[in-house]
Amino acid sequence: MEQFRILLTHSAWFLPLCLLVGAAYAWLLYSKNPPWGKKLNYSLAALRFVVVSFLCFLLLGPVMRYFSNTEEKPAIVFAIDNSESVKLFTDSVALRQTRTGLVNISKKLAENGIETAVKSLDAAQTSDLNGINFDQKSTNLDALLNNVAETYENRNLAAVVLLSDGIVNQGKSPAYSDFQFKLFPVALGDTVPKRDLSLPALQYNKVAFSGNKFPIVAEVRNDGFVSGNATVLLKENGKVLDRKTVALQKNKTSQLVAFSITAPQPGKKHYEVLVESLPGEFTKLNNTKHAYLEVVKGKLKVLLAAAAPHPDIKALKSAIETDENFEVELYLPGIYPLKTAVYDLAILHQLPSRLRTGSEVLQLIQKQKIPAFYILGAQSDLAEFNKQQSGVFVAPRGNQTDEVVPVININFTRFGFAEKASETFATYPPLTVPFADFRLNPAAEVVLQQQVGRLKTTRPLLTIQTGGDNTNGVLVGEGLWQWRLNEAVANDKPAHFDKLITDLVQLLTTKQNKKRLNVYPVQDEFLVSEDVRFQSEVYNSIYEKIYGQQITLTITDEQKKSRTFNFVNGENFSGLNIGNLPGGVYKYTAATTLEGKRVQDSGEFLVQDLALETITSLANHNLLYQLARKNGNKLYYPNQLAQLEKDLLEADFKNIIYTEESLKDLINLKWLFFVILALVTAEWFLRKYYGSI
Repeated sequence: MEQFRILLTHSAWFLPLCLLVGAAYAWLLYSKNPPWGKKLNYSLAALRFVVVSFLCFLLLGPVMRYFSNTEEKPAIVFAIDNSESVKLFTDSVALRQTRTGLVNISKKLAENGIETAVKSLDAAQTSDLNGINFDQKSTNLDALLNNVAETYENRNLAAVVLLSDGIVNQGKSPAYSDFQFKLFPVALGDTVPKRDLSLPALQYNKVAFSGNKFPIVAEVRNDGFVSGNATVLLKENGKVLDRKTVALQKNKTSQLVAFSITAPQPGKKHYEVLVESLPGEFTKLNNTKHAYLEVVKGKLKVLLAAAAPHPDIKALKSAIETDENFEVELYLPGIYPLKTAVYDLAILHQLPSRLRTGSEVLQLIQKQKIPAFYILGAQSDLAEFNKQQSGVFVAPRGNQTDEVVPVININFTRFGFAEKASETFATYPPLTVPFADFRLNPAAEVVLQQQVGRLKTTRPLLTIQTGGDNTNGVLVGEGLWQWRLNEAVANDKPAHFDKLITDLVQLLTTKQNKKRLNVYPVQDEFLVSEDVRFQSEVYNSIYEKIYGQQITLTITDEQKKSRTFNFVNGENFSGLNIGNLPGGVYKYTAATTLEGKRVQDSGEFLVQDLALETITSLANHNLLYQLARKNGNKLYYPNQLAQLEKDLLEADFKNIIYTEESLKDLINLKWLFFVILALVTAEWFLRKYYGSI
């Protein structure tokens, strides 16, 4: 239904004037004795009156205001929990009959003017309930229902029929969310306890150091067995590494079993924990759990050397040691001697020093080519510092200093900052830096800039220089301890300060990539439900990126089975998607030809099979009951679908009428031009036909 009104942009008192102009024009033109009859003369005068009056009316800028009403029918969405647990632990006949029943309900609703749609856990929307596969590796009902709400936002969503077994293993419980639609849950699965052994969880560190012992602790759950023993195995590549025996007791449903393993050579590792099945056990699907971890070499050693005792030393040491991959050794002249070791990074606090201490540390850095992080202060010898080729040259202007606070350089991308890092940095006490001119090496990058008072400058506060023969970092001020203490007082934990220092140390200790072919997975670990994707970079002899290279990628699993893929690294190439892979450790090799020579790259990645859907076989109908009760409805079972259909049809869902308003200048309506042209043409034709005056 459409309505319209005409609005004026000028006073309505001009309308009589428009009519007066039209009448005057017609009178002046047709008041004389015409060569045709009076009846035709009055008709021609009327045409001229209408045309002139209407043209004058258009000069007033009239606007047409449209009101259009659209009626939207109610919609009902069938939200389907298509996880593996529904298929595994629901009677197949009951599941098939339930799907058929919902299809019939959908048809009946459509016959009564109600639109229907189907949503599943993988966010797919379809109209075919029978085409859904129950193959999802995890269940997040809250995300499913919120996805329905977002899809039908500002639309006439009347109700959602949720088909589920109530088992949730990802995201928050939907019972804690408020939905603006009516919810009609339909319960599947089995709520009768069965005799079953399972492994609900494994506890282990994601990183282990080569040569060290590390534990894998398995939780063994017993449902229904009142006596006997269960055997728990630890396996790698099918080989049994260790076995433990657990006594089953009626009143002890959960027990912990610990395995101790010596970490092998560095690399990604996959261990399997298995509890052997017993006679009469309901299912073996939840008897296995996988542990995926990375074995790295011993901790990276960081030498923290200072010209003299300073509170910055404690702050730096505490921040670095929040990352278990680093080990800090101290050097202070006369207090902590320099130990003979291979260091991955040296932090030099006010070294080189005007106190003429620490020369042995500088010699060690030059001899072993250790990356260095320089922190300047009042005791720094700037002339000697400028000889270190650190990426920053400091030319002091006398003995003056500045008090500066840090500002993040938005162009720095080598590592990221937390969302509120800028706000936290702005609250830090100022560092003392030399009042000087700073000149940067072209290879140096600014991480933090100086702010003096309220003036943000481009002068560097923290820089890094990576690549080539020199890997260095420079902080041109002292007083870091105040930053850490200030943030700890304000937030209980100096998270932003510690992250800045550990990220900086990680970047400076990372060996720079000099490979001309770099093929890598977009992440180190994938889930079996995720697509595995690879990116690639190819460089010419001067390390400029080149494109159009034919690359062969070979992926090998733990059973030595290989898959080969071929692709071209186009300039706008979004990456190679090889789809889902089974759980395990995978090795890959990539190769291409550059300047007639074969160039290779290799690496490893993990695919984790968390087996979330097999952890429990017991349906959670209590959750579905809570959802129904919260929405003022009841819980339905597969044998109550006829009642569900009746309740949906009798719910009397209403259509929604939307009114849309639009404005349009009358003068822009093309059909008016042709109407005026037709009137003028008709007048002209009649005058010519009967003789002009």
